[in-house]
Amino acid sequence: MSPGPGGDPEERWLREVYKPDATNLTVRAVLLGMLLGGVMCLSNLYVFFKTGWSIGVTITACILGFALLKALHKAGLTKTPLGVLENNAMTTVASGAGYMTGGGNMAAFGALLMVTSTAYNPWAMVLWFGVIAAMGVFVAIPIKRQLINREALAFPTGTATAATIESIHSEAPSQGISKATLLLYFGLFGAFLCTVRDIFKLIPDALAPGLLLVGKPLVEWGISLKMEVILLGAGGLMSLRTGWSLIVGAIITYFFIAPPVVDAGLVESVKYKHVVLWTLWPGAAILVGAGITSFLLDWRSLKRAMSGIGVVMMPIARLIRGKAGQGRGADGPNVVPTAISEVEVPTWWFPAGFAALSPIVIFLMWALFDIPAWAGVVAMFLSIVMGFIAARVTGETDTTPTKALGPVTQAAFGVMVPGNISANIMSANVTGGIGLHAADLLTTMKTGWLLGAKPRHQVYAQLFGVIAGAIVVVPAFQLIIPDPSLFGTTEWPAPSCMVWAGVSKAFTQGLGGLGEEARIAIMIGLVIGVGLSIIEKMAKPNLRRFIPSPAGLGLAMVIPFANSLSMFIGSVIAVIMVKRGREAWVLPAAAGLIAGESLMGIIAQALKVSGIL
Repeated sequence: MSPGPGGDPEERWLREVYKPDATNLTVRAVLLGMLLGGVMCLSNLYVFFKTGWSIGVTITACILGFALLKALHKAGLTKTPLGVLENNAMTTVASGAGYMTGGGNMAAFGALLMVTSTAYNPWAMVLWFGVIAAMGVFVAIPIKRQLINREALAFPTGTATAATIESIHSEAPSQGISKATLLLYFGLFGAFLCTVRDIFKLIPDALAPGLLLVGKPLVEWGISLKMEVILLGAGGLMSLRTGWSLIVGAIITYFFIAPPVVDAGLVESVKYKHVVLWTLWPGAAILVGAGITSFLLDWRSLKRAMSGIGVVMMPIARLIRGKAGQGRGADGPNVVPTAISEVEVPTWWFPAGFAALSPIVIFLMWALFDIPAWAGVVAMFLSIVMGFIAARVTGETDTTPTKALGPVTQAAFGVMVPGNISANIMSANVTGGIGLHAADLLTTMKTGWLLGAKPRHQVYAQLFGVIAGAIVVVPAFQLIIPDPSLFGTTEWPAPSCMVWAGVSKAFTQGLGGLGEEARIAIMIGLVIGVGLSIIEKMAKPNLRRFIPSPAGLGLAMVIPFANSLSMFIGSVIAVIMVKRGREAWVLPAAAGLIAGESLMGIIAQALKVSGIL
């Protein structure tokens, strides 16, 4: 799959891996990718507001696309089955659409609606999310050759997707069908459970023992077992360390923090929507402290990213100055072409794309969110730096550092535009969204590099996905959450929205408006987040599983106890399946439960909004 050692890696790739005559981007790949990506965008949106997590798209999409085209081919409805590189292109389209919920997009938009109660034009928001995502695509272009071709960064999800595509297209294609069958069966079960629970009301939403905590029933505290398999699926896709950290954090929050907070009269009642307005402060502090600390501790990646900016910007600077050679290579219209430059995406696409899209974003920042034009220009330059950093960190760790980069932007705009909370939230949305979509394209381009795909076709594919995702995500948001007051309820915890709103308030209004107890809790949360990140970095790999995950602890403080419990159970079930030799079942089973329940849940929500239920 990947070129062997020795020699120039790009020359080896052209000679040993690249498949110039194979089918890549086709009309059916685009249409199927947009369809699957749109559906997975809906699913991700539902999951995000329930758990605070965004679920991976690429592996699920390549399995479903393969199975669907295989079935259509057997039925005689298509002339040929889906090819390997055609599947890769289809998966790239689906990824561009499915990840429209990430990068702070929905967290920022939800937080904005929570704190401003302003109704924004839907089509303006479609344009906003689409242009930001497209800018992320263009940011990825000049760093692709450095990170993937030359340094061969892992991009673990991209590598795993390449292995999956090769596996399901091998001489034993039953592997792909079996995974798709598992997805279907578990998806049908999730949809059935949601139907009998939310539509026919034949089973309760949650089960709780009739016990009391500080004189109040456990169910009033949100301490119960939810009948939502979507939470089990989300837990199955996370590590056991994160799962047990969630339940530990939930026990600490609801048995040791919340009762004295209620007794002191710091919140109105024991209900989750009131308790979380206080516990989000230490929870957000843990998440932000850990995110920034982990990011800074990986100083080598940061150093490489900063130095890499200069490396990739040099040909662009030469292009702007007009000092390049003659010809039409990938390094600009005046550069003498080489074999690789004829194949790779032209570097000049980056400044051209940014020059075309930046004025649109700056105008929208001013028109929609009252952000001064000069601050919008600063955000553009900051987003380039953040995008480069996010791409490298994702390539090395498989984690896009939104939790670290978002607060950095919020802090900067808290100084530049003090008191403007919408500017604080949406400026971070710019840097977070551009960083995520740059990292997402490079992840799928890693898959293409390993399979021998055409890089330019993947850029086209990602842009098609961005269009589909932007069109789907805004109306879907309005369908699922018709009223922002639903945020912070046990039905829609929206933990990431709560955290973004809290952090923005802290940066724009200061901590002086909080009570002394909340300020102390924030300091303790920061110490915990920073301390756990340092301990994790220093600990031996075999001991890290015993160190609480700051992400799990922090998230547990901003979601209901029942959610943490279900995700913990899901992570345990996944471990049991692996130990019993069913590791191949984990991803399709978890993804099926999530897709089935989330899509039926959206239908149930539509029926509620329309007044039918």
